[in-house]
Amino acid sequence: MGNIREIVDKVKRRQDITLEEFRMIMETASKEEMDYLASTAREVTDSIYGKNVYVRGLIEFTNFCRNDCYYCGIRRSNKEAERYRLTEEQIMECCQMGYELGFRTFVLQGGEDPYFTDDRICKLIKKIKKIYEDCAITLSIGEKSRASYERYFEAGADRYLLRHETANECHYRKLHPAELSLENRKRCLWNLKEIGYQVGAGFMVGSPGQTMETLYEDIRFIKELQPHMVGIGPFIPQHSTPFKGEKAGTLEETLKLLSIIRLIHPKVLLPATTALGTMHPMGREKGILAGANVVMPNLSPVSVRKKYELYDNKICTGDEAAECKNCLQSRMEKIGYTIPVDRGDSQLP
Repeated sequence: MGNIREIVDKVKRRQDITLEEFRMIMETASKEEMDYLASTAREVTDSIYGKNVYVRGLIEFTNFCRNDCYYCGIRRSNKEAERYRLTEEQIMECCQMGYELGFRTFVLQGGEDPYFTDDRICKLIKKIKKIYEDCAITLSIGEKSRASYERYFEAGADRYLLRHETANECHYRKLHPAELSLENRKRCLWNLKEIGYQVGAGFMVGSPGQTMETLYEDIRFIKELQPHMVGIGPFIPQHSTPFKGEKAGTLEETLKLLSIIRLIHPKVLLPATTALGTMHPMGREKGILAGANVVMPNLSPVSVRKKYELYDNKICTGDEAAECKNCLQSRMEKIGYTIPVDRGDSQLP
C-alpha cells in the first residue's frame, strides 16, 4: 500500500501530483487504499468544519432552458419535458417552509430561461433578502454577462454555482453544442470571483468522452480557480437525450474524486449530491465520509420535482421538504454528523 499512501500524503501536503500518480489513485481497487484516501480527506474536513454538514434548500424554479447540452434532461430540444415556471408566490412559499425547517441558504436553480430577466431575478433576490436577512442566496442559472452578475450581487445574491463540466476543450465540445464555449464558461467563473461571489464550479464524473487526462485537467483547474464550492456527481444518462445509451459514472470514482478535491483544496464546500444518493442507497453518507460536507434537500413543490429531470431515477421527487430534511438529519446523525442551523459559509477568504 506504500505507494498510494505516499501519494495521498503528498496531496495532503498540498504538493502537486503527476498524471501518473493521479492515475494510480483513481485506478486502485484496494479497499484498504480507498479507505485510507477517504479517512485522510475526512480528517481534513473535520479539522476545518468540525462534525457539521451544511444544508442548502434547493428551489428548482424553472425547467425552461435555451441551451441544448447533450447530457441534460431539460435541454431545449427535449420535447418530452413537461415545462413549468414557479411563480414568485410559490418561490416565497418554498423559502418560508425552508426557513421554518432551519434552512439558512436558498439555492435558486433553473435552466437558462429568458423569461426570468435580470429585473425579475433582482426583484426576487431583494424580496427574499428583505424577509430572510440571515440567509444566503445562491444562484445557479447559467452563463450571463458580467453586468448581469454584478446586478444580482448588488441585489443581495451571495453565491453562484456554475459547473465548468470539463476543463478540456475537446471534451467540452463532445458535451455541448457549437454555440457554447469553454472559454466563455471559464470567463464567467473568473468574473464571478472578481465580483465577490462565493463561487462554485464542478463536473460530472464519467461523462461521455471523459478520460483520466481530462479529469486531471479538472483537478488542475480547480486548484487554479480556488472556488469556494465544487459540485461533482456521477454522470447519469437521461432517456430523452443523445447520451441516453451511454454508461453511467461510478460511485467509486466519484468518492475518490471527492477525497482528492478535499485534499488539494481543504477549505472547499463539497456537496454529497443527490446524484450520489441516486447511484447508491447510502451514496450521500459515503460522500460525507469521503470528505464532503454539504447536502442539498429539495424545497421545490412536490408537483414539479419529477419535471426537473436532469437525469433518470432522481431520488426524493415525492418527499415533502420536511420529510426529506428529517430523513437527511437522521442519516447524518447515524454516521456521527450534525446539521446545524447555519448559512454554512466557506472558510476561504
